[in-house]
Amino acid sequence: MREGHVERTRTPVVSGWFTEEAPDGGGFRLLGTRCSACTAVFFPPEGAYCRNPRCPGGGELAKVPLSARGRVWSVTDGRYRPPAPYVSDPAAPWEPYTLVAVELEAEGMVVLGQAEPGLTPADLAVGTEVEVVPGVLHEDASTLWTTWRFRPAGGAR
Repeated sequence: MREGHVERTRTPVVSGWFTEEAPDGGGFRLLGTRCSACTAVFFPPEGAYCRNPRCPGGGELAKVPLSARGRVWSVTDGRYRPPAPYVSDPAAPWEPYTLVAVELEAEGMVVLGQAEPGLTPADLAVGTEVEVVPGVLHEDASTLWTTWRFRPAGGAR
């Protein structure tokens, strides 16, 4: 460790909703739940019951990595300070962020998240192929609070 350098712990903002290294070797991925009885997939993960009203029941719920890519379904900008768990310094100037709804490639479900910093709604037209990547929502002296972000596939802007 360098003199005066403090190692910060990477801590997910919401535990169990994503992984830095998917079990299939797929890198950063959101985690969902698949029901063995009806094969429905959910995000965020579910631990108690299948949320599919047409499920015949009796299945087991397994946590599964979701598609790494999808297409922009909708996009907008956030021009207000969001409530917790988003942390912001009320004394600092507010900077808008871009919210993107993404239809995941294999699952066909729509997942909401922030775009990478610097991306605006003009950078993410409906239908743009995007990928999920790790992000930092907030940091303090000891912790990097991690989350997911979306960016154009391949890192292109």
